[in-house]
Amino acid sequence: MTRNKNELPVRSDEHRLLVHEIYRSVQGETAFVGLPCTFVRLSACNLRCRWCDTPQAFSGGSRLPMEEVLARALSFDTRLVLITGGEPLLQNASLPLMERLCDAGRTVLLETSGERDIAPVDPRVHRIVDFKPPGSGEVDRNRFDNVEHLTPRDQVKFVLVDRDDYLWAREVILGRSLAERVETVLLSPAHGQLDPRRLVSWMLEDGLDARLQLQIHKYIWGASAQGV
Repeated sequence: MTRNKNELPVRSDEHRLLVHEIYRSVQGETAFVGLPCTFVRLSACNLRCRWCDTPQAFSGGSRLPMEEVLARALSFDTRLVLITGGEPLLQNASLPLMERLCDAGRTVLLETSGERDIAPVDPRVHRIVDFKPPGSGEVDRNRFDNVEHLTPRDQVKFVLVDRDDYLWAREVILGRSLAERVETVLLSPAHGQLDPRRLVSWMLEDGLDARLQLQIHKYIWGASAQGV
């Protein structure tokens, strides 16, 4: 089988993680928006979305023992911990890390492209699955089998660049009954590419059961800020 040029092998090391950064801020997205949160951003991603705002996490990072990552994440003492990337599920050690964080009493969020299988993730984790519309350039990479694993603890997200993306997302939301499966369906205008007012008008016109999502960290610190 020929591997896509962006495809990375699943990392077999269950004891170490390739980490881009760990920091404390407020959650800028999801239904938990605005809450203090510890961010564990892992390195490496096998997708190349056209609007990606974290290309710095495609490569590099520090390979750390899982126990050290756990200790650093807990040291910030926030109720909320987000595992993000890159694509966290490329790294096998992300699974026990999330389990240990849940065991420590944290509310754990996972942000994943949905291209990886979400079934092995601890059921206590809130999975935010980011389905890729045509404007991302990665629409063919969506793993729609994941829909069957979604629960009322989970959220789904669509980042949209234009009307065609919105119509695609609407079809997926309605055709797969996503609003009945998950806690929240999030529609996010790609920052600087789609006017939020246009997206709001489409949502209201259709009466779509979804939530508008703006990336508040970009309004607070600016679109190019990192580690916030």
